[in-house]
Amino acid sequence: YNTIETAFTQGVALVWLNRPKLRNAMNDVLIDEVTDAVRRAIEDDSVRAIVLCGRGSAFCAGADLAWMASGRTMTPEQSLEDSRRLARLLRLLHDSPKPTVARVQGPAFAGGMGLVAACDISIASTDARFCLSEVKLGLIPAMISPYVIRAMGEQRARRYFVTGEVFDAAEAWRIGFVHELVQPEDLDEAVNGIVGHLLAGGPKALGECKQLVSDMAGRPIDDAIGDETAARIARVRATDEAQEGIAAFFEKRRPAWAQLPLDT
Repeated sequence: YNTIETAFTQGVALVWLNRPKLRNAMNDVLIDEVTDAVRRAIEDDSVRAIVLCGRGSAFCAGADLAWMASGRTMTPEQSLEDSRRLARLLRLLHDSPKPTVARVQGPAFAGGMGLVAACDISIASTDARFCLSEVKLGLIPAMISPYVIRAMGEQRARRYFVTGEVFDAAEAWRIGFVHELVQPEDLDEAVNGIVGHLLAGGPKALGECKQLVSDMAGRPIDDAIGDETAARIARVRATDEAQEGIAAFFEKRRPAWAQLPLDT
């Protein structure tokens, strides 16, 4: 890789955006490389969780404007396909059967906010800052919009999409855009703590839980949903993974698939 670093260790795939001099701004190469790394992590049976991080002082400052400007020389078809790169990456993070965690420090602007929103869990340093800055460049936060709207809510998205204002980590936490807020020196410890919880869960159960949330959100509570959820637990509890977890509980031991958290 030229724009990212990866480390697969102790059941965790660490994917580092690594363009610190450009505040990890995204271009076509970085997006393709992150997509490849995340896909490899999903396909690797030893990986239980994926953590997305940024080298240097920023998580991700959004799109590299030199890359965005190159759209002027593209045909409409080429521009559309180029834009789909980020859409595919966001969908991959969101739909990953393995939990995804965003470790956020410094600016997370524009597309960087999309990366955070597409992850299942987001932990931010108190020095993190957020901004949907596209409108100030005559652009719109198109591909990231489904994820950001779900993460912060429609009414707040209306404000931040059109104002392009910068807001701090405390506000991001207050509106629910990030799950946890910690001091900069405690960021890695907080991420490792969350990862420890993920490593204690059944690998297949983690993916089942993600799918459960996606399938149940917004649906009416009726007989059909009762029957469907009953069928799901009946299927899952018959699996080898569930039977091992139950046996481990009664035998007062760790399940065979449980792992210790990353070393801090």
